[in-house]
Amino acid sequence: MMVRFHWFLPTYGDSRYLVGGGHGTAITAAGGDRPADIGYLTQIARSAEQLGFEAALTPTGAWCEDAWLTTAILARESERLKFLVAFRPGLVSPTLAAQMAATYQRHTGGRLLLNVVTGGEDHEQQAYGDHLDKRQRYERTDEFLTVVRRLWSGERVTLAGKHIHVIDAALDRIPHPVPDIYFGGSSTAAGRVAARHVDVYLTWGEPPDAVAAKIAWIREEAAVAGRTPPRFGIRLHVITRDTAAQAWAEAERLLSALDPATIAAVQAGLSRSGSEGQRRMLALHNGSTAALEVSPNLWAGVGLVRGGAGTALVGSHTEVAARIEEYHALGIDEFVLSGHPHLEEAYWFGEGVLPILHREGLWQHPFKTAESSVAAAIPFTS
Repeated sequence: MMVRFHWFLPTYGDSRYLVGGGHGTAITAAGGDRPADIGYLTQIARSAEQLGFEAALTPTGAWCEDAWLTTAILARESERLKFLVAFRPGLVSPTLAAQMAATYQRHTGGRLLLNVVTGGEDHEQQAYGDHLDKRQRYERTDEFLTVVRRLWSGERVTLAGKHIHVIDAALDRIPHPVPDIYFGGSSTAAGRVAARHVDVYLTWGEPPDAVAAKIAWIREEAAVAGRTPPRFGIRLHVITRDTAAQAWAEAERLLSALDPATIAAVQAGLSRSGSEGQRRMLALHNGSTAALEVSPNLWAGVGLVRGGAGTALVGSHTEVAARIEEYHALGIDEFVLSGHPHLEEAYWFGEGVLPILHREGLWQHPFKTAESSVAAAIPFTS
């Protein structure tokens, strides 16, 4: 299977330095030197599309702009790039969410993917008026996706669950195509939801042995559920340069700009997180800057000031390509990437790593036909 790549839209702001914030932190607005206005986000979206990223993940939470509204605007500013829209079940009814997805598909020509975020932080969920605990939220996600899947298949749905209660729900028009559902989570409850409902299971960037164990776990859960296992994806940052020395110098520059007091404050907040995935991210560095290369070319420095995905692939283009091949051999077929700043780093990766993977037969540009690729490779002669 060919590897697929997605980029990231920093709808909280961007910078030439690491931007903090994210789920589980005390920072509600991350900010950055570059405001997350439509002009800048359009630059990133168009560049990602041109370079060969298939979609762009847009986060959800109080610390960033709304993903549905932002990407609906950006769909008019791009042509073929898909949008991996993160949203939280329970903050909107499943019938309305299914309808929104159908509308989005019609008006964008089928460019919607959905990232379902159950929500691991009680205080953040409560700010939105959601007072269920973590176990109950996963129960609700299960019921929510059951309704959405049935509506998308054309059924008329009545469900009286523990948390979702709909009567005689139906869609006037089914989304075409039905958007793939992406989902991540490291708890037992998350694994069961993934096995029952999702198309792509996402993990944050852990070392290869931990990722292999996660893949095996989800495959086992899918077998118990009597379902074909989902595809597997990984969420990583990247710092890739022409040489390894240049890449690690950039990582050191980002690290040297971090204030120890800020690191301590963010780590204190993240240590109270109810997310098992966040706990695993923290265990990679334990708040220390002493040993951040936790696996060859896997750097945990981002997680010092950012909740959620906290690791980056760091190295030469050849080394980063080799690490991607290593994860792919384990079963990872989709990579959701980002870098600081997101505009420039997209070009470092797109022009440095993707050509290597293309030559090795692991990747092809999703928006270019074989004919156009051949034509582009023919040198101009007068």
